[in-house]
Amino acid sequence: MLSACASTHDARDPLEPFNRSMSAFNSVVDTALIKPAAQAYVKVIPRPVRTGVNNFFGNLGDISVMFNNLLQGKINNAASDFGRLSMNSTFGLLGLFDVATPLGIPKHDEDFGQTLGKWGIGPGPYIVLPIFGPTTTRDALASVPDGMLNPANYIEDDATRWSLFGLGIVNTRANLLKATNILDEAAMDKYIFTRDALLQRRLRQVYDGEVPDQLRRDHLEEFEDPEPDQPAAATPQATPAQPKSP
Repeated sequence: MLSACASTHDARDPLEPFNRSMSAFNSVVDTALIKPAAQAYVKVIPRPVRTGVNNFFGNLGDISVMFNNLLQGKINNAASDFGRLSMNSTFGLLGLFDVATPLGIPKHDEDFGQTLGKWGIGPGPYIVLPIFGPTTTRDALASVPDGMLNPANYIEDDATRWSLFGLGIVNTRANLLKATNILDEAAMDKYIFTRDALLQRRLRQVYDGEVPDQLRRDHLEEFEDPEPDQPAAATPQATPAQPKSP
């Protein structure tokens, strides 16, 4: 318990004191506002409606996925994304119904942070943002161009745009209710558990699950302060031979 309060001296997390404070702030906001809203959303809204909402936001996200597949040179995946987007936006009524998956058009998961990683740009320091939660500096900056590809951000009516933004947060939090329940029960230090899980997940996403051994060692190993050098053990002195008894 005492070690959970101390810095872990992880080279990936040089902002740990700030990040822990921000993580505690986010936990308070989540407990007081976001989690209760997500629980009420799950309790009140029927599952088919929630599925439609989830499909709708997933369809909007497929626009960014398609462009990032193009930027990564995954032409076949980008073509698949275009077909999926076209099918769900038309026959699926703006994405409320996922008609592409039953037809064998898979959903991919790509973002600009993964694209930058493919281009050789490292994740940078781990950082916890207010409300948005844990990420890396690379992924935080990459969220800007991803956001620019979201059509919801170009809705002129402020009430509609902010309503969609709020619904997206509640929908995302509702999808994570079971995961956070497991986290609360399993992790002694939720901060370290969340940080390590996120960094491992992002590394696997950048390399499509095939992380080179050297990168795995570089990015997933926790770097702690080396222990002070121990003095060399003294060489035992030879014991003078005792004269034999006559």
